[in-house]
Amino acid sequence: MSGAVIWLTGLPAAGKTTLAAALANVLNQRGQPAVILDGDTLRAGPHRDLGFSAEDRAEHVRRVAVQAAQAADAGQIAIVAVIAPLRDMRATARHLAAPHSFHEIHIATSLEECERRDPKGLYRKSRAGLLKGFTGIDAPYEEPEHPDLRIDTAVTSVGDAVTAILRRLNLTSP
Repeated sequence: MSGAVIWLTGLPAAGKTTLAAALANVLNQRGQPAVILDGDTLRAGPHRDLGFSAEDRAEHVRRVAVQAAQAADAGQIAIVAVIAPLRDMRATARHLAAPHSFHEIHIATSLEECERRDPKGLYRKSRAGLLKGFTGIDAPYEEPEHPDLRIDTAVTSVGDAVTAILRRLNLTSP
């Protein structure tokens, strides 16, 4: 497989980062170079100049999409684990990935399950009024209307989710 972009989108704590790591591991073991572009990691590093305003969120997604396209240009599979809460943001990412294949995968874990997991305590802070503009609570998340694949990590194991993605990419043989 040549370069491609796999865009994992979903609510905070849906399982995007976990799934991205597992998928990258399998692809790299199979000799297909894969790179992970994780929203939290990028915000702590090269995108630390961005906040969470609508404009900054859009710029964050745009920058990640450009990085993903560059990785695909180099023959890698860019696995993006970013909320990208709005459909138009993801459409921009798809456009920027061209001419490479772009696979939008909705990590469709419910808000209730994401809140139950809450590894960083952000849902709790948002519900208490200590964190404003949190995606899924008081900032919108627009579910993809026609994703290439939908995975609910509350009912699908990481291994089964990776298998489903590999099947989607026509990479099911070991």
